[in-house]
Amino acid sequence: MDTPETEDAQLHKLHGGVGKRQPGKGSLRPGAGLPGPPRSAQHQESPQQCSLEQKGRMNRLYDMEPRVMDDEMLKLAVGEQGPREEAGQLAKQEGILFKDVLSLQLDFQNILRIDNLWQFENLQKLQLDNNIIEKIEGLENLTRLVWLDLSFNNIEAIEGLDMLVNLEDLSLFNNRISKIDSLDALVKLQVLSLGNNRIENMMNIIYLRRFKALRTLSLSGNPVAEDEDYKMFICAYLPDLVYLDFRRLDDHMKELAEMKHQYSIDELKHRENLMQAQLEDEQARREELEEHKAAFVEQLNGTFLFDSMYAEDVEGSKLSHLPGVGELLEAYKDKFVIICLNIFEYGLKQQEKRKAELDTFMECVQEAIQENQEQGKLKIAKFEEKHLLSLNAIREESELSNIETKIVEYSEDITELLNVLMMLEMQLVEQLEETINMFERNIIDLVGLFVENVQSLMAQCRDLENHHHEKLLEIAINVLEKTVKGEMDEDLPDDLRSLFVDKDTIVNAVGASHDIHLLKIDNREDELVTRVNSWCTHLLDKVHKDEIMRNRQRVKEINQYVDHAQSELDSLECGDLLD
Repeated sequence: MDTPETEDAQLHKLHGGVGKRQPGKGSLRPGAGLPGPPRSAQHQESPQQCSLEQKGRMNRLYDMEPRVMDDEMLKLAVGEQGPREEAGQLAKQEGILFKDVLSLQLDFQNILRIDNLWQFENLQKLQLDNNIIEKIEGLENLTRLVWLDLSFNNIEAIEGLDMLVNLEDLSLFNNRISKIDSLDALVKLQVLSLGNNRIENMMNIIYLRRFKALRTLSLSGNPVAEDEDYKMFICAYLPDLVYLDFRRLDDHMKELAEMKHQYSIDELKHRENLMQAQLEDEQARREELEEHKAAFVEQLNGTFLFDSMYAEDVEGSKLSHLPGVGELLEAYKDKFVIICLNIFEYGLKQQEKRKAELDTFMECVQEAIQENQEQGKLKIAKFEEKHLLSLNAIREESELSNIETKIVEYSEDITELLNVLMMLEMQLVEQLEETINMFERNIIDLVGLFVENVQSLMAQCRDLENHHHEKLLEIAINVLEKTVKGEMDEDLPDDLRSLFVDKDTIVNAVGASHDIHLLKIDNREDELVTRVNSWCTHLLDKVHKDEIMRNRQRVKEINQYVDHAQSELDSLECGDLLD
């Protein structure tokens, strides 16, 4: 069985300690892998355990003026921590690009604010401990960061980490943090050090359950760690944790903790399962909506369009209270929604046809390119066999006239290869041009048919609206005549009664409602047609541009290969002439 010391040594070998470091220690190698963890177990304990020498350095640090992270500081840090010996001298002469730096050490610099790190786009390790930083910021571009040390600063809140999706090791040891939150984006988090902060509420522990990869946690030195149930609570609520405050959590303690908190844990798991199911449902709805948008028929599989017609129709809402209008509206709505569903279902089927057409086209293109490349490889392989024999023959030939003849023959072989490869490429260009033209015709026909049929169905919606308008106007005029004659048996709401002043007023009210409805139908139709036509245009533009880029790249590759073969011949020819 491992002793506690051995376990600690293993832990710090794997994850490293977090805390104060001596200035100037450690290394940075731009372009290299991550360096070994420089931290140690003793640095994880409270500041009272730091040596007098370390305290003296800290006092001198805080006597310095606050500094900013400018280009001069960053260049100096990169230069000092860069590669040594010949590679280092070359780097100093030519300069090291910030984008090539993988690890950066900026501890004990009295830095007040994180800034100017946007160029370090490939940085994997960043060390900013033992400064006077008050806010986590300026890390948005460091999306490849794996290891971040912000220990021994003045940070009060966890923030600014939303883009660090690859972060595995985070140290915020010895700051002023009182709440664990805003870490949701850190889905790969394995090591979290929050020792020597101001965390009091045990409920902060529950937040950490979402980090499925978390194996090492440090909270010693916080008020929460003084709770007598601290370790048992963490064992129960974070069952996958391996190390807590640099001690391995044994299985027996985990079993006891699970038994003690079983009821609360079961209740929490139930809530988490409900929440997870809700999140999955929401995700499924979002994905479904995206599919409907791709077919340009989103929100046509229900009453959305009909409801939107009345959402801003004040006059229509009033008129709906007229006798007999309720039944008229129900019949109108049912028929209208059926047409919308027809558009929706037709749109999904047409989307499948467009997708199948695109997939078939892409498959044909890839097959043509692959077949053409195979033919090119065969030509190049035959050339290279002859190439080696030709070069050897030229080297072994002693007669100058024979050398010149062989050089001319070999040069002709290179020219012939160039012509053959270019001919193959031209054949491919013609083949793909024909395929692209056929695809363009097919996709334009599909889109055109889709638009034509949708417009026909939308016209049915307008016909329904016109019919409803006529019926509504007829009912309104009838009510007006009864009101004038005093034959109206039913009481009308005051806002509706105000419309029945004269015929012009009621006709205008019914007409205003009708205009709003037609506008909603027209706008939805225009939106659908515009979007599908725009999609078609962009798709075909991309297809043509991709082919142009492919052709240019292939011609470039051919020329580079031929130029290389010619340069070998030229080099050999010059050498022979010198001899």
